[in-house]
Amino acid sequence: MKIMIQFVIDYISYIFKGGLRFYAWMGFLALFLLPWAYGNYMQFTQGMIVTGLSDQVSWGLYLANFVFLVGVAAGAVTIVFPAYVYKYEPLHKVAVLGEMLAIAAVIMCILFVFSHMGRPDRLWHMVPLLGIYNFPNSMLTWDTMVLIGYFLLNLVCGFYYLYQKYTGRPLNNNFYLPLIFISIVWALSIHTVTAFLINTMPARPMWHHGMMPIRFISTAFAAGPSLIIVIFLIIRKNTALWIEDKAINMLSTIVVGCLSIGLFLTLSEVVTELYHPTEHSDGLRYLMFGKHGLSNLVPWFWGSLVAMLVGWVLLLIPRVRKNYTVLPYICVLIFLGIWVEKGMGLLIPGSIPTPIGEFTQYSPTMIEIMNCLGNWAIGFLILTVLLKGAIGIVLGDVKYTKTQ
Repeated sequence: MKIMIQFVIDYISYIFKGGLRFYAWMGFLALFLLPWAYGNYMQFTQGMIVTGLSDQVSWGLYLANFVFLVGVAAGAVTIVFPAYVYKYEPLHKVAVLGEMLAIAAVIMCILFVFSHMGRPDRLWHMVPLLGIYNFPNSMLTWDTMVLIGYFLLNLVCGFYYLYQKYTGRPLNNNFYLPLIFISIVWALSIHTVTAFLINTMPARPMWHHGMMPIRFISTAFAAGPSLIIVIFLIIRKNTALWIEDKAINMLSTIVVGCLSIGLFLTLSEVVTELYHPTEHSDGLRYLMFGKHGLSNLVPWFWGSLVAMLVGWVLLLIPRVRKNYTVLPYICVLIFLGIWVEKGMGLLIPGSIPTPIGEFTQYSPTMIEIMNCLGNWAIGFLILTVLLKGAIGIVLGDVKYTKTQ
């Protein structure tokens, strides 16, 4: 217990040691917390009327971010899987950083669910054995269960690895490896269940089809590694931790492959729905071309498609893919394209038109935007703290000595 307490103290102490750029980054993120606090105060005191949500479009920007971030959390397995299943050494050295990303992404997911709830004081009902947990009938309870499970798996695996590294002890593979392999399978489950959360609604034809889970998984395994590549390039430029080119090349190859599948499924849906359009195609037609003079989402769809296609084509070229000056910008382009595709391009038009044919245009209010930016800022603050401590232990800057 004494060593564990010392681990926590040393970990926290190391986090607060940083240069000007580190504190500037943390200060920049903290700036978003004041409008976030104001936006949450307004929403919790005045109700959901301060958002752009309505009875017709009840799922908006909050749940769009939630769905996307579940994919980012699942995407962390693109480091863990090659590292432990194929024993790919360049990724094995930094696999713990992927687990830190998964922890931060799940926390952000919870923040967006909290923002979406009209009565956040009833969130305790989502806790198994404590609240009125509608299991197994509600798909939302399944989603809550797999997200909590994935969070705990990454928390245990990540900090067990760091603790053993801190103390200089070898890993107990009989304990550690089974949890790693379970977390790999579990990563697939969290985004699959999230897909089931929306595609089990027959009244929403844009969502009600069997390819939704594989579409979710493929885009998750493109967005997640895109963010990880950017983080890795920042880490190796600003810290002493050198991440090998082979690790980055492996991740960029995964992005290309998974994005290929995602784009193929998206374009297949476009052909299927528009070749012989029915009333079930109205959501997609509204998204692509607008309808009845309502066209707020049209630029989002085409912008997202162009961003993903441009990023995909550029990454197909080996010379460009291995240019680490250009690569982070391409990854950011793909990341933002998938963010739009999962939100403005999928979740929102699934509610337009409604099951009775109503067209209600949705635009997020400034309150929603402030709350979303604040949630992202909190997530990146947590991610920065987790990564900084993990890097310190991996480098050996933070370690236990018997004199302590």
